Amino acid sequence: MQTLKDLKALTAFLKETQVLSSAISLLSWDQETYMPSGSGQARAEQLSALMGLVHERQTGKEMSQLLSASVDLETGELKAGSSSGDARASALLREIWRDYHRATQLPSDFVRRMGLECSLAHQVWIEARNKNDFAHFAPSLKKIVALKKEEIDYLGYEASPYDPLLDTFEPGLTVAQIAPVFAALKEMLVPFVEKIAASPAQPKDDFLRAFYDEEKQIIFGKKVLAAMGFSFDAGRQDISAHPFTTSFHPTDVRITTRVDPHDLLSSLFSSIHEGGHGLYDQGLSVADFGTPLGESISLGIHESQSRLWENGVGRSRPFWRYFFPILKETFPDVLKGVEVEGFYAAINAVRPSMIRVESDEVTYNLHIMLRFEIERQLIEGDLKVDALPELWNAKMEEYLGVRPKTDAEGVLQDVHWSGGAFGYFPTYTLGNLYAAQFLNQAKKEMPELDARIEAGDLLPLKKWLNDKIHRWGRQYTSGELVQKVCGETLNPKYFSDHLHKKFGEIYRLE
Repeated sequence: MQTLKDLKALTAFLKETQVLSSAISLLSWDQETYMPSGSGQARAEQLSALMGLVHERQTGKEMSQLLSASVDLETGELKAGSSSGDARASALLREIWRDYHRATQLPSDFVRRMGLECSLAHQVWIEARNKNDFAHFAPSLKKIVALKKEEIDYLGYEASPYDPLLDTFEPGLTVAQIAPVFAALKEMLVPFVEKIAASPAQPKDDFLRAFYDEEKQIIFGKKVLAAMGFSFDAGRQDISAHPFTTSFHPTDVRITTRVDPHDLLSSLFSSIHEGGHGLYDQGLSVADFGTPLGESISLGIHESQSRLWENGVGRSRPFWRYFFPILKETFPDVLKGVEVEGFYAAINAVRPSMIRVESDEVTYNLHIMLRFEIERQLIEGDLKVDALPELWNAKMEEYLGVRPKTDAEGVLQDVHWSGGAFGYFPTYTLGNLYAAQFLNQAKKEMPELDARIEAGDLLPLKKWLNDKIHRWGRQYTSGELVQKVCGETLNPKYFSDHLHKKFGEIYRLE
């Protein structure tokens, strides 16, 4: 029997393991930012070796001995007296066992092979995207799909082979749970997009595609990040092909953006989006670093933070009543004659686009559903990798009324498949649903929130999120956290109501 005091040996071992994992994250961050283009093979070998070492620590004899003192390694049941009734200790052991159980199902050799192939595939994906050539990436993707199916065989499943992939990013989520939610959402969104397109009240937004100095865009984005409470003493922002966030420790969080001189919104909203992720990572417990209580609950909850800031705040009228005069001072010539109401309408224009990360609030989730359906066909059905470009383009035309002209703006636009992140995309839509519900609750508890945002004071919202969500780590499941914060389980109605209210006003819909 192990007492709470004796858990220190287990958590100390976990923290040492996490230090190694942080080195993996650092190498991965460098791979997407500053690594020389000719270093791909060497970096793949480095990542593969470290991933293997981490996996061996996670599943080895020392870990087994430390954990078995408190938990039945077969069932995950806590042994008598292991947590002494302490809720945090119980949650800690529950989540440690979950990670251990999943890790022990995967052989170290498989983990090394997956790490090597994904690192190599990432380099190939960058080349293929630059060349607009899916055929260049297809052989790598075939290997990754085969590896994911091998992973599924190791993990096992009851209903759908896609379930263990979902569970990787959103613990407990299954196809049976999420498919009906997506179907209902798609049923609402497709006609809503058509209704908006038919409205005569179309915002004028051509000025957003004028020339905007890249360095000034970055400076303005950093001003917004600072106002959000993102600490540049504990983080930094860099440039990458695909915006992302990675964290080595709550005191070292890296975010990236990409800048287009003829698209003001691309860098700005990716900065706000990744800043939301960064605030979550900086808001995690330093004392619990290396343990599940110092980690985010799920990708869906993580995505809720980025989407809450990007859309709930960054595309809101109160936000721009404060920040538009500053933006206008930054770009006086381009924005001459543009008023805040016109700018607000322009940045919320609903126009089906090719690129997911640059799509509007209304059409965004249709991009996710397309990917969800394609992934399921790859994993559950007999869809071949070579058929992906045509299927992708056909679904884009069906759902959004646009058809990609190149592979780069179509099937090659996302980095996820090169990293083996199948099952990840659905968490983006979950994040939108969580975000709407969380922001609704925040405004209930802080009726003055919009006024504070209009005054440029974003820190009350950051503090609310720190207290309600970030600091708990994985003490609660996603469902438990939503219930704790909002007093009810996940309810898509908040998101649907938000869209109809906001865009009904902008497009003067009945």
